[in-house]
Amino acid sequence: MQIHDEPLSTAAALTKMLIGLGETRQREFKRVSGKMVGKALETICALANTDGGVLVLGVADLKDFKGSARLFGVEENAEAVDELLRKLGTEFQPAIEAIQIRRLACTLHNGPAKGTDGHLLLVQVGRSRAVHSIVNGGTYTRLDAGNRQMSAPEVTELSYRRGVRSAASEPVAVPLDRLKTDAWQRYVSARGLKSGDMADQLLRIGLADEVGGVVQPKRAAVLLFADEPGSLLAAHDTRADIRVMVYDGKAVVPGATPNLRKQPKTVRGPLVDQIDAAVTLVLDELAQGLTLSGSGFKTQHVYPERVVKEAIVNAVVHRDYRLNRDIFIRIFDDRVEVESPGVFPGGITPATIARSGSRARNPLIAQNLREFPVAPNIDAGEGVRMMFAEMALAKLYPPQYRQSTDVEVESVTVTLLNLRRPSAWDEVSDWLDRHGSIANADVVRIAKVDTLKASKLLAAWREQGLLAPLPGRGKRNMAYTKPAQGSENGSLLSALEENNAPTGNLS
Repeated sequence: MQIHDEPLSTAAALTKMLIGLGETRQREFKRVSGKMVGKALETICALANTDGGVLVLGVADLKDFKGSARLFGVEENAEAVDELLRKLGTEFQPAIEAIQIRRLACTLHNGPAKGTDGHLLLVQVGRSRAVHSIVNGGTYTRLDAGNRQMSAPEVTELSYRRGVRSAASEPVAVPLDRLKTDAWQRYVSARGLKSGDMADQLLRIGLADEVGGVVQPKRAAVLLFADEPGSLLAAHDTRADIRVMVYDGKAVVPGATPNLRKQPKTVRGPLVDQIDAAVTLVLDELAQGLTLSGSGFKTQHVYPERVVKEAIVNAVVHRDYRLNRDIFIRIFDDRVEVESPGVFPGGITPATIARSGSRARNPLIAQNLREFPVAPNIDAGEGVRMMFAEMALAKLYPPQYRQSTDVEVESVTVTLLNLRRPSAWDEVSDWLDRHGSIANADVVRIAKVDTLKASKLLAAWREQGLLAPLPGRGKRNMAYTKPAQGSENGSLLSALEENNAPTGNLS
């Protein structure tokens, strides 16, 4: 395991910061002892299985010592450190790849008068795409300031949420006759499946399993070929339809009379037809334009068609088919929202999706959709990046991704704003990517506008969901960041700055 030595100035700033911090969900401190190795492995496993973070070695707990008295260094037990470094590559199943180690030179608690300068080690763990266990040692998750061994059902649940396991790949008790549809015939013809009966064909292409001597289709096969997959899977607590809602105004108005312009529509059918029907329905709605309530003026939606289609395709292909909830497409005066049940698989976050693109939660669905005569997807992993590029080319705001985890059914929503992007936004967005937050004075300087105009721009971007206020700031020193933005989960500063800890100057 390669160790990176930080420059002395950076090491001094980080050490000064560390001695004032306590343990959190993304941060843990340990003195180095013979018993440290097992506990350190548990922490690294737990961080990889949650949101990532940093294990700091050579620093005592804040409740035991204060200030520089916490600095014992890794020299306290060099053999234990060597053992830990060896086990990082052998004790995890599967191996944890997202580990970086930084060494900080520092003056220990009993130096420099006695000439005992030493080092700290920062083990930086990224949020993993996989679910990791310690060989013969269990699977751990991270708590607010500690670790806990996970039960078997919890490990299974985490495997589904991360996309390691897919409900679409599991067999379901649905008669094969229900899949002998027009969609199946189109697929067979395009795929060139000429020999064998349906059971044999499904087994050969991995879309069925033999359960107790009976061939059962996988959930993906039901979704791909059944005329009414949502109805057939309802007995298995799964929904598979799309609901399209058109609203009057810019928000859902709760109450006895919802502000719907028309009756919601439900799109059903095999996924290839469902995608096509939903895309056509939404594009037809957008092409008609919407008369803004109370004004009499009609607004035209100007999203690129490829972007609208890709948003719907991604919702269908990457949704979590364990969850008993439909996909929702909501059309407002100023935007389109596509909500898909389930969270981002793997290590993808709203902050990183523009760079990392999408990752298939349901590879069986993605791989087989492309086999139809007119495929809705090419399964090349470039769709999300295309969406960002097309929206930029149209001078619209980039797609906005939001992950909701504090609700009964978790979901990911992508919002396409029907708003021309002012030139100032590009420079503000770049500033946020480089600096993390922005205040009124920064917008004045960047956009070359006065304070009032800067305030109006910030207010509009906040209303549109492009900016979120930093917590703990008063009105006079308010600053903003991108929602779910900043350092990626598991990064060093993300872990060290958690709970608004002071950071000092690390440049």
